[in-house]
Amino acid sequence: MRRTLAVLAVILTAAAAAPDLRAATVIKIGSVAPERSPWGKALEEVAREWERISNGAVQVRTYPGGIAGSELDMIRKMRLGVLQGGVFSNMGLAKIERSALALNMPFLFDSLEELDAVFERVKPALEKAVESKGFKVILWTQAGWVNFFAKEQAVYPDDLKKHKISVTSDEPELEQLWKKMGFQVVPGDMKDLMVQLQSGMVTAAYLPALLAASGQYFAVTPHMLDLPLSPLVGGLILSDKAWGSIPAEFRQPMMEAVAKAARELTRETADLEAKAVTMMKDNGLIVHEPPPDALAKWREGAARSIDDLVGKAFPRDIYDEITAYIGEFRKSRGK
Repeated sequence: MRRTLAVLAVILTAAAAAPDLRAATVIKIGSVAPERSPWGKALEEVAREWERISNGAVQVRTYPGGIAGSELDMIRKMRLGVLQGGVFSNMGLAKIERSALALNMPFLFDSLEELDAVFERVKPALEKAVESKGFKVILWTQAGWVNFFAKEQAVYPDDLKKHKISVTSDEPELEQLWKKMGFQVVPGDMKDLMVQLQSGMVTAAYLPALLAASGQYFAVTPHMLDLPLSPLVGGLILSDKAWGSIPAEFRQPMMEAVAKAARELTRETADLEAKAVTMMKDNGLIVHEPPPDALAKWREGAARSIDDLVGKAFPRDIYDEITAYIGEFRKSRGK
């Protein structure tokens, strides 16, 4: 008995002195962005930093390029606990909280400077709305702008009305918006866009320049309107349960690592976007500068249709807040 107690004491003493052998917290994060894209590389950097900060107590597994499914698929998997996080566009975020859709209204913002100023002010309300649905906003990203690409020149709204435009199939409100503006639209998924364009099922699409270049879509839609349609605002989101599973002492340094990666991503994206347009122009893309009266016509048509969506597709209060901040910003710039 004495020998048994002595052995037990040695074991307990050794266990107390040994490093913490608790199982690591595994965070699985999905993304539709390609692995080698700026967004894919930034996610990998975040994964490495989180593991370094936590000394391996938090291990991150990334699933880029749509391996984990569409953005809607990723949300479902997060709710089921199959995934712990995802990188989403504003369209994906709108599946969690409809307020995010307000940022995606066409011709709402004039410039990146305006977007930055307004977004900083509306961000707390958006985060509160998203987090009320059981998610934690880890990071907001701005990934450039969306432009029209078409098979033939389209400078005025009436030009584009001659085209068949590809629109996302899982946002019926946006489909109705385009129809109310008088456009012909064909719902579809991004994975089917090239087939749609090559077959003639659609003759125009709205795309970020980086995607138009990397996916070679500009080769079949060689006319780009140099008029930003809407910004690409996205975010890295974890489920509340996943965020709660991360030891508290690691959370703040992990958030700081993500913020650093976001700043670098924003700078890199702006540079790559400009290079992508140059590359496409060198390979046959024709960029059309809108005449002075074109912007007014685009905005007039969009404003009429957006009125029908406010309070239906997204809450009125967030839209009113955004437009009020836009008005204040323009007034401060003498516009």
